[in-house]
Amino acid sequence: MDFDQRLQNAINRGLRRGVDEAQAEAARGLSEEEYRNLHSRYRLQMSEHIEVCVRRLLHHFPGFEFETIYGERGWGAACKRDDVRLLGRGRRNNLYSRLELTVRPYSSLHVLELSAKGTIHNRELLTRQHYQPLDAVDPNAFFELIDAWVVEFAELYASKS
Repeated sequence: MDFDQRLQNAINRGLRRGVDEAQAEAARGLSEEEYRNLHSRYRLQMSEHIEVCVRRLLHHFPGFEFETIYGERGWGAACKRDDVRLLGRGRRNNLYSRLELTVRPYSSLHVLELSAKGTIHNRELLTRQHYQPLDAVDPNAFFELIDAWVVEFAELYASKS
C-alpha cells in the first residue's frame, strides 16, 4: 500500500470516527425535560445548604434578619442588617450589610449557576459566581463554595465591625 492509499484510509477512518462520536454524543445527550429535572434536583440541594449556612451565620452576628429567596432572582437565602452610627451633634450614619446566595433559575444553557453578593457597611465587597454544565455538576464542589463564600463574608464583616 502506497502513501496516498494509507493517507486516504486514515482520512476515511477519521471521518467515520467523527460521525461515530457525534452519534454517541447525541445518544448521551439529555432531553430538555431531563435537564429541567436535573436542575430542579440540584437547586433543591443547593438552596437547602445555603439556608443552613446563612442561618448559622446569624448565630455569630446577632441583629441580622434572615430572608428566603425564591422566584425570578433564583432560590437561596439572604441575611441583612441596618445599623445606625451616631456621629455627634445629631448627625448619624446608616450602615447597610447584606449577604445573598442564590441558585439562578433554569436556562437553555443547561448550567447550574451559583451566585453570591455581599455588602458590608454600604459597600459591595463580595461578588462571586460559579457555574457548571448540568450533566457534569459536582454537588460537593458547590457545597464547598457555599461554605467558603459564607466564611469569607463572615471574615470581611468581622474585620469591618
